Amino acid sequence: MAETALAVTVAVAASPERVFAVLTDWDRHHEWMVATRARVTRGDGRGVGSALAAFTGAGPVGFTDTMEITRWEPPHTVEVRHTGRVVRGTGAFRVRPGPGGGAVIRWEERLDLPFGPVGRLGRWVAGPVGAAFLRLSLRRLARLCAADRPGTAAPR
Repeated sequence: MAETALAVTVAVAASPERVFAVLTDWDRHHEWMVATRARVTRGDGRGVGSALAAFTGAGPVGFTDTMEITRWEPPHTVEVRHTGRVVRGTGAFRVRPGPGGGAVIRWEERLDLPFGPVGRLGRWVAGPVGAAFLRLSLRRLARLCAADRPGTAAPR
């Protein structure tokens, strides 16, 4: 298998606590993560050992990424192990205090790409394309967190 590592960082005009709360509201992932819907499949989604399933695609075309939470340290860190057939490896969201009371979020993925030699060639495309999707998703998360503060109406 070929491994690819991705990391993207985005500033957010919301507190780390707010960012972590929205980020780990798995049922809301479709509001910010590009073409992805997530759900809890085991546990409560709020601790080590909970399992998640995220479908990425359009209509019936796509794949399901199964994960297990391996580290849970609110409001700063959630790490997962990807356990599916297509996506394997590890992922992490790291939320830190940012300037002016905001936050900085970093999304890291270390993925084992399937398909042998084709996967090794694909990492040259998967890396930049994957980073672009992660960056777009985090920018959408940043807008959602800034607009969706307690006591305000979120744009839907």
